[in-house]
Amino acid sequence: MAAHREPKTLQQAIGFFSDYANCHRAVSEIRWPDGVVRCPHCGSEKVTYLENQRRWKCYEKHAKAQFSLKVGTIFEDSAIGLEKWLPALWLVTNCKNGISSYELARALGVTQKTAWFMLSRLRLALQGEDGGKLSGEVEIDETFIGGKARNMHKGKLRRLHLTQNNPMVGKVAVMGLLERNTEKGASQIRLRRIESNRRRHVRPVIDEHIEQGSTIYSDALRSYLHLSQEGSEFVHGMIDHAEKYVEGNVHTNGMENFWSLLKRAIKGTYVSVEPFHLFRYLDEEAFRFNNRKGCDSMRFALALKGILNKRLTYSALTGSELPQTC
Repeated sequence: MAAHREPKTLQQAIGFFSDYANCHRAVSEIRWPDGVVRCPHCGSEKVTYLENQRRWKCYEKHAKAQFSLKVGTIFEDSAIGLEKWLPALWLVTNCKNGISSYELARALGVTQKTAWFMLSRLRLALQGEDGGKLSGEVEIDETFIGGKARNMHKGKLRRLHLTQNNPMVGKVAVMGLLERNTEKGASQIRLRRIESNRRRHVRPVIDEHIEQGSTIYSDALRSYLHLSQEGSEFVHGMIDHAEKYVEGNVHTNGMENFWSLLKRAIKGTYVSVEPFHLFRYLDEEAFRFNNRKGCDSMRFALALKGILNKRLTYSALTGSELPQTC
């Protein structure tokens, strides 16, 4: 998108993307930044634009001679126009607590089922590469996501064997790693779903994502005690929340802040998230948190770059087949 025409607010974005020419230009500049249109099937530059059909035709000999702007993106094989896809992406990237499928359906004039599928595709665009290991001062913590026992039917409580002694049964464990503010900018978060908060499950995540020699801050969970032992690859600071929450630089308040944002979105906006889809919601919340210092248009432009070479079919989303990639 040309910088002088780039929308800055939701109102401007809705008006801007109501014109297909603007949608076409925005996605084209992401797909072909050098301005040369290439066939997504064979890579040939011998293509011509069929304006009435809003498609290109490739003159090389292969089965799929015609292709649209959506081919090779998360929008592929969607009957929904870019005039609705791009405002939806703007909402997902800039609504602090997320946007539900019912709300998006009312806003765009589509069915709730369609809106849910759209949101799942858009969350795929928000998935980013890790970009190296975290270093410096890193907070680690874990949380459990799932329904509260007091809100469940008695039959489900018996099925899950939920009691006051094991209230975490049926919930999903999520581990968070937060690199504190550095010269690179604001603190950054990474999230991983884990089997449990035991040492054998949290230690591989630490080794994978935190550079040796870094300072790790955690609570007094026994799974982290080995980080303080002699010969450990990390400097470990531990805070016991039964006694206090802060002691100098030793605290996990950054992670606690993020957990509050995540659970506010899940409990307040999405209400019920199946464990099968939880990682998508984690990607969405992590994207907004890691880019919180930018403006709305910056987050939208960054998310728009993530639409390429990704594909999510409805059958893959519902679990009947594995996800596909272009």
